[in-house]
Amino acid sequence: MLKQIIGVVLAMTLGAGSAWIAAGFFSPDAVVSDAALPLPQGGDFTLQGVNGAVNLRDFRGKTVVLYFGYTACPDICPTSMATLKAALGQLNAAELQQVQGLFVSVDPERDTLAHIQRYVGYFHHSLIGVSGEQAQLQEITRRYNAFYRKVDVPGSAMAYTIDHSAILYVIDKQGQVREQVQHAVPPAELAAAIRRWL
Repeated sequence: MLKQIIGVVLAMTLGAGSAWIAAGFFSPDAVVSDAALPLPQGGDFTLQGVNGAVNLRDFRGKTVVLYFGYTACPDICPTSMATLKAALGQLNAAELQQVQGLFVSVDPERDTLAHIQRYVGYFHHSLIGVSGEQAQLQEITRRYNAFYRKVDVPGSAMAYTIDHSAILYVIDKQGQVREQVQHAVPPAELAAAIRRWL
């Protein structure tokens, strides 16, 4: 009986892990078809930026590219932001005026608002960085079908890392999520997704 219970628990654990991997949550190299991911509920939210409160509604009339990450991320976030930077670089001036990039830090314990803004500024001057309390972040990421969790790293100078999903959400001018783009796609694919909703 004990062996059967252990077997069921192990199967459930492996199944959940496989689902997370399939969604690109744990593998920075995973490339998942956009069609494989159902569009999330999304919706408005208010978080804090270096200059005060930032609400998704503030950007009605613009196409928003939203990303959840953290500034100490060693690989996935820099790749995602570099992809966004290159995609924005493919837009002309008139198109660029209709786009807003938004980086949400899920690591408010370490990421001050000033540091988040400096971080996104390294990639593009127009990007805005925000964060909030953990309860807010968990509620928002749930609505966007995003995932993150703190992982302790004993003996490391960082103390912990954060496993997180790696999706760039393209939100239309009315605030609806329209596309989900994996972080490692060619920038031209992200640029094309943005243009579809200008």
